[in-house]
Amino acid sequence: MSEHGTATGNGNDPQFQGGVKTYRAYTAGGHPQDTSQPAFPVYHRKFGNPAPLGLFGFALTTYVLSMYNVQARGVSEPNVVVGLAVGYGGLAQFVAGIWEFASGNTFGATAFCSYGGFWWSYAAILIPWFGITDAVPKEELASALGIYLSGWFIFTFIMLVASARSSAALVALFFFLDITFALLFIAEFTGNTNVTKAGGAFGILTAAIAFYAGAAGLWTPDTTFVTIPVGDLSRKD
Repeated sequence: MSEHGTATGNGNDPQFQGGVKTYRAYTAGGHPQDTSQPAFPVYHRKFGNPAPLGLFGFALTTYVLSMYNVQARGVSEPNVVVGLAVGYGGLAQFVAGIWEFASGNTFGATAFCSYGGFWWSYAAILIPWFGITDAVPKEELASALGIYLSGWFIFTFIMLVASARSSAALVALFFFLDITFALLFIAEFTGNTNVTKAGGAFGILTAAIAFYAGAAGLWTPDTTFVTIPVGDLSRKD
């Protein structure tokens, strides 16, 4: 065979291209198959754990809003929480939720994306540019907010049931969060500031549990000497 010859016989004879010997086989359909170069290796990229980011985003924003609800230091207007609600409670949780989808965790993705959406929607209500509060008559605004919060009470109850096989920390988080939403929508319907303060107190407790759960996910043997339990409730095979 010449240096520029073609494959003969069974199609597995050596060929020369530019003075380099290569081997070429043929598929059943007669198409050339070059086996001189190995296939690219398969890389499996390891995802980081997005749960601490989502939990801390939820915890910090919930803590600040709840402090306003209990009127800590005489502060009763929640508008300062808008920055946190947009940039941390909303954005960080939503990003964590998308990362949970990529990791295959439907529960975590649903929780983080949904509560990230809650903070964005709550911020939109408080931002004058959206005109939401101006569009609702003042005598209807409290009832409208109560209905809004009651919807989140229903959703949180669904998440509470879904968390039964996760951990004791998450079950406690959704349990107290559901109580928080219940008290807050009742406060809007009744106009009772004491109920609002009670909702704020339960919100602070909820935030504390979220901080704890976030720390448990962040404090691993790879990063620290301190680890804390969350009460694993997952099914054991």
